[in-house]
Amino acid sequence: MIGLLQRVSSAAVSVAGETVGAIEGGLLVLVGVQPGDSPTQAAQLLQRLLDYRVFADTGGKMNLSLRQIGGGLLLVPQFTLAADTRRGLRPSFTSAASPAVARELFQGLVTAAQAEHRPVASGVFGADMQVSLVNDGPVTFWLEIPPSAEVDPGLKIGA
Repeated sequence: MIGLLQRVSSAAVSVAGETVGAIEGGLLVLVGVQPGDSPTQAAQLLQRLLDYRVFADTGGKMNLSLRQIGGGLLLVPQFTLAADTRRGLRPSFTSAASPAVARELFQGLVTAAQAEHRPVASGVFGADMQVSLVNDGPVTFWLEIPPSAEVDPGLKIGA
C-alpha cells in the first residue's frame, strides 16, 4: 500500500464542484493500493501516517507527529500511484489492485482513521476529484508498505 503524504497548511477535495473533504493544518495523503495488499498493510500505513514525525518542534526540527499536534488527515484514493512507468510513454495500471479490493481497503483505512484520530476527511473512491492544497515546506514523503510486510497482529483495519 502506498501513501504519498504532504504536510499542508490546508487541503480540500471536491467532486462536481462540491467540497467533500477539507482540513486545516495536517497531512494530505494520496493512497494507492497494490495487488496483494490487505487490511494488514492498511493498518500499518495508518500507524505510520499518524506517528510519522514531519511537524516542527519548538527547535524547528521535524520531531512531532500528526497525532501529537492534533492536525487534520485528508485521505484521497489515487490508483495512479501504483502505475508502472518503467517503459514507454504511457503508464500501465496492471500493478494497481482491482477496484473492488482497492475500494474496500481504502474505506477500511478511512473508517479506522476516523476511529483513532480527529479530524479525518476523505475523497470519494472512483470519483473525478479536484484536490487543492497548500504544501507546507514543501514537505512530501512516499511511504510504501509492501504486501509481505510483517505487521503487529494487534493492528486492525476492516473486518
